[in-house]
Amino acid sequence: MRFLAAAALLAMGVALPAAAHHSFAMFNQRQIMTLEGTVTEFQWTNPHAFIEMDVPQQGRTVHWSIELNSPNNLKRQGWSRVSLRSGERVTLRMNPLRDGAHGGLFLDLVKADGTVLDSGMPKNGEPVNVPSL
Repeated sequence: MRFLAAAALLAMGVALPAAAHHSFAMFNQRQIMTLEGTVTEFQWTNPHAFIEMDVPQQGRTVHWSIELNSPNNLKRQGWSRVSLRSGERVTLRMNPLRDGAHGGLFLDLVKADGTVLDSGMPKNGEPVNVPSL
């Protein structure tokens, strides 16, 4: 009986990491949007980092939440937890959410001083994490 209980716990433990990862299907990877605005927060969090930003649109300010890669992957690309700070003005490119909500998948950005931060992802409308048939 103990063996069966241990085997069941092991099987559930192996399945948990797989359940935590989501696909990129919620993003329209064939569309690229450009946002110009102010960073309100840079979240250096697992499993994915986020850029929160306010963008002036049609006479009002709209809040956007942009998803990035994991901090581990970003660090390998030269990012750090202080790569962006609240109050910085940026021009950011992203793949928008398919449902029209104010969010997207980060592609790259240019800071006011000309510094470019990149995702390393394709920017030609070629989807990522999509199996080839």
